[in-house]
Amino acid sequence: MSAIETASGVGFSSHAARDIPPGHTVIAAVVQWRDKIALFRRSRNLGHDSGLWHCITGFMEAGATPEQQTLEELFEETGLEPKDLLGLLPGPDLVVADGLGNPWLIHTFTALTSRRRLKVNWENDAYRWTAPHKAKRFANRVVWLDNVLDATGHVPAIASAYDPGPPPGG
Repeated sequence: MSAIETASGVGFSSHAARDIPPGHTVIAAVVQWRDKIALFRRSRNLGHDSGLWHCITGFMEAGATPEQQTLEELFEETGLEPKDLLGLLPGPDLVVADGLGNPWLIHTFTALTSRRRLKVNWENDAYRWTAPHKAKRFANRVVWLDNVLDATGHVPAIASAYDPGPPPGG
C-alpha cells in the first residue's frame, strides 16, 4: 500500500469508500499507554511487511463492526481485553491505494490502555513504546504508518509540522 488519503480526500471521489473491492477493508489501531504509543514489528513468519514496524491491523470479518474487529485484533495481537482499555476512540476512515492502485478502506482507532505489558502473538515478534513524535526514528516502518498516526492525531499533519514561532517584534 502506498498512498493514503481520507475517503473524501484529494484524488478520491466522495463515493470512494463504496468502491472498495471485497476483502479490501481493514482496521488499524494505535495502542496508547500514557503519553506513548506502541509500535509492533511484523514477524518474519508473515508473507508481507515482515520485519517492518506498524500498528495493530486486521482484515474485517463478515458480520463484524469495525469496533468489534478492532477489539478482536487487539486481543489476538496484544492480549488486551476490553477491561484493559480506558477507551477505544474511532478516527477517520482512510482510503489507501496499494502498489497496483487498488483501493483499501482502513477504519482507524486509538486504543487507550492502562496496561504497559503486552503479549504479542505470532504475527509480531516485538513491540516498543515510543513518544508519537519519535515514530519516524523507526526507519523500517510500513509506508502507511505515518498516515494512520496523523489521522488518529498522534503526529502533526505535515502542513502544521512547521511552527515559525512568534512573529517578528511580537
